[in-house]
Amino acid sequence: MSRIGRLPITVPAGVDVTIAEDGLVTVKGPKGELSQKISEKIGVKLEDGVITVTRGDDLKESRSLHGLSRTLIGNMVTGVSTGFERKLEIQGVGYKVEKQGKNLILYLGYSMAKDGRPQHILEDPEGIETEVPSATEIIVRGIDKAVVGNYAAIIRAHRPPEPYKGKGIRYSGEKVRRKEGKAGVKG
Repeated sequence: MSRIGRLPITVPAGVDVTIAEDGLVTVKGPKGELSQKISEKIGVKLEDGVITVTRGDDLKESRSLHGLSRTLIGNMVTGVSTGFERKLEIQGVGYKVEKQGKNLILYLGYSMAKDGRPQHILEDPEGIETEVPSATEIIVRGIDKAVVGNYAAIIRAHRPPEPYKGKGIRYSGEKVRRKEGKAGVKG
C-alpha cells in the first residue's frame, strides 16, 4: 500500500468537494475553484468531511497513480482554502525588481533594449498574483501549486544564481554552492 496514498484528506470548513462518476474531482473554496481528472483505476470517496483514495489492483501503474492522485487532491484542497506562495530573492549590484500593475519588471544587469525599456517584463498569468515587498524580494501567490512553482521557476530562469559571486535570482532559503575563482598566474 502506498504510504502517501493511504493517508486521508480532511476537508476544512468552507470547502466543497464534488466527485463525478467520470473521475472529475472539483474543489471549491474561499480562494477559488480547481478541478482534476482522476484515473478510472483510482477510487475517490468523500465521507464525513474526509476524502479517501483507494486503488482497485496492485499493478505498477495503479500503485504509482495512487500516491499521485492523493497528492493532487490534497493540493487542491489546500490551494482553495489557504493558497500557496513561493518567495524569491534577488542578489547582485544593481539587480532589482519593480511591480507596475500586473507586470513584473526585472533589472538584472543587462543593458537596455533598443527602445530603452528593460529586457525582462513579465505579465502575471491568470490566477497568479505577485507581490514585491522590497526591491530585492518577489512573492508569487496562487491556488494551484503547480502553476505557482512553474511561474517562480520562469522568473528564476531569467538570471539563475551563479557560483562565483552568487549573483542572480534564487528561491528564499536556497543555498548556492560557491566556487573559488581563478588563482593568480605566477610568472
